[in-house]
Amino acid sequence: MGHREQLLAAARQLLEDKGYAHITARDLVAASGTNLASIGYHFGSKAGLLNAALETVFEEWTTHLSQAAMADPNASPIERAHLAWATLLDSLTGRRALLVSFVEAMAQADRDPDLREQLAGMYRNTRGRVATLVAAALGEDVTPDDPRCTAVASWVMAVCDGLSLQWLLDPASSPAGDHLLRGLADLRAISE
Repeated sequence: MGHREQLLAAARQLLEDKGYAHITARDLVAASGTNLASIGYHFGSKAGLLNAALETVFEEWTTHLSQAAMADPNASPIERAHLAWATLLDSLTGRRALLVSFVEAMAQADRDPDLREQLAGMYRNTRGRVATLVAAALGEDVTPDDPRCTAVASWVMAVCDGLSLQWLLDPASSPAGDHLLRGLADLRAISE
């Protein structure tokens, strides 16, 4: 494993152990067995490294939720969104520390244009991935760049973010995935 991979692995672990706002460059060097120059060489800065680690986590989480959403080939687009949200709720407990690190990064993004752009890029990439799933669910004549797909992707992501923040603040009052699915099914039945 090269220095780049060692640094990313160390950053990910430190995000879980210490949180985004409390990691120093020295922490990263000690945990990775590399040197300060490696951080600058591979990532430009400590923030660049932490953001790259967050991006990896974000991509993994998106893949996990996408697989859940697409597991049933007969599910409707709204059922797929519901499955993604239920999977999200059921997976938060094991990801609390990473979620806190992400919120810490978001809080700093307003004062750090590079961080803001990197996080915005993560959201653009995720929106594109989700829009591709939406297009696939809607049919052959719809492409991921269709504004409807992008809008639905943004909505699905906003619900994920909102559920995550509610759970982070008050996990005991947040619904379990199966409760969410049953409640959404009841709402759909009422509206039909």
